[in-house]
Amino acid sequence: MTLTELKYLVAVARERHFGRAAEACFVSQPTLSVAIRKLEEELGVVLFERGGAEVGITPIGLRVVAQAQRVLEESANLREIARQGHDPLEGPLRVGVIYTVGPYLLPHLVPAQIRSMPQMPLLLQENYTARLLELLRQGEIDCAILALPLPDAGFAQCALYDEPFCVALPHNHPWASSKQIDSARLKEETMLLLGAGHCFRDQVLEVCPELSRFSASSEGIQRTFEGSSLETIRHMVAAGIGITVMPASALGVHGEENQLLAFVPFKPPVPDRRVVLVWRKSFPRLAAIEALVQAVRHCGIPGVAMLADAAALESEAG
Repeated sequence: MTLTELKYLVAVARERHFGRAAEACFVSQPTLSVAIRKLEEELGVVLFERGGAEVGITPIGLRVVAQAQRVLEESANLREIARQGHDPLEGPLRVGVIYTVGPYLLPHLVPAQIRSMPQMPLLLQENYTARLLELLRQGEIDCAILALPLPDAGFAQCALYDEPFCVALPHNHPWASSKQIDSARLKEETMLLLGAGHCFRDQVLEVCPELSRFSASSEGIQRTFEGSSLETIRHMVAAGIGITVMPASALGVHGEENQLLAFVPFKPPVPDRRVVLVWRKSFPRLAAIEALVQAVRHCGIPGVAMLADAAALESEAG
């Protein structure tokens, strides 16, 4: 068996579909299917149940996939250990960022990182939380910047900053002159939400649980609309289609368009989110992780509360 075959195996287990797994691995479906069949023949077991709309995983397949994930992680660590033998701060750091953080953190972080540590460029990838955790588990990325809560544990993490939410309205909306808005009133308006898969969508639904009921009913077609990104939603709010909830870091961009918008704080208690950096506990370049943490904490994002400098990351990883 090869590491490539194990990557294909994990991809099929994640996607529950051979075609989607092949696309994720950038190979043709026949190539992936032949590799999986070869692996099953070598191991002498059936790993997947085929034939339905979704591929099922056999009980022994679940155990093999879990072990394959560990093998992939350890193989990635071999390369990192070798790199650390030279200089843990030398060479790229592969960083995943969720969609609702990347556009607002990276314009501040990347210039600061280039100035302070040009020898450690950031290889960046945006994706959903679940996908980034999977890539992290497989060793495809080194760390990820996510928002709590996380769907599973097992990773080391370090808190970076807290940011409050606020309500974004068309500039001529009746609430635009309000000093504060009670979150319970959001159900009175047409709300623009991110689509399924975005953790920020779930956080907004926690702020106003009634929206879950609307989006699941026929009435919800009129009461909620979904956008593919916060920036798409910003345009829709400016056009007067509805209102939305945005994190504080998103307010300082697109100054010209912001003239068409009003941003009103929530009435206390103000909903917020905590943004964290997560990495594998076995990742050997701890100095690189610490350097990234410090770069984030000193890059000056307007509207967020950077958390105090941490001592050794070992204590946070514990």
